[in-house]
Amino acid sequence: MRFLCLVHFDPAIIDTLPPGEWAQLGQASAAYDLDLQRRGKFIAAEALLSPDTAKTVQLRNGAVSAVDGPVAALAEPVAGFILIDAADMAEAIEIGAHIPLARIGSVEVRPVMSF
Repeated sequence: MRFLCLVHFDPAIIDTLPPGEWAQLGQASAAYDLDLQRRGKFIAAEALLSPDTAKTVQLRNGAVSAVDGPVAALAEPVAGFILIDAADMAEAIEIGAHIPLARIGSVEVRPVMSF
């Protein structure tokens, strides 16, 4: 079963980290992705640029609108994702709990809908 692990953290926290810790979190994240690949649990992962680079797009009555910013302002905006394959929610939570950026933010684990 596929699960999306949405990684959330406040980008301002990066400035409060001890020197080198942000780089260490990046290295740990890349290593964790490789570990998930070896275990057959990894599907895809990407980091996102800050929310101020987002555009929210809507189509209403044939008219397209695009406004600056994310859909909603969150205390901890989405910073990236990891799409995983797990046997069940318990395994997905275990995988999500070990995502290195969970140390400075949170990880929302959500099942992917099958059609």
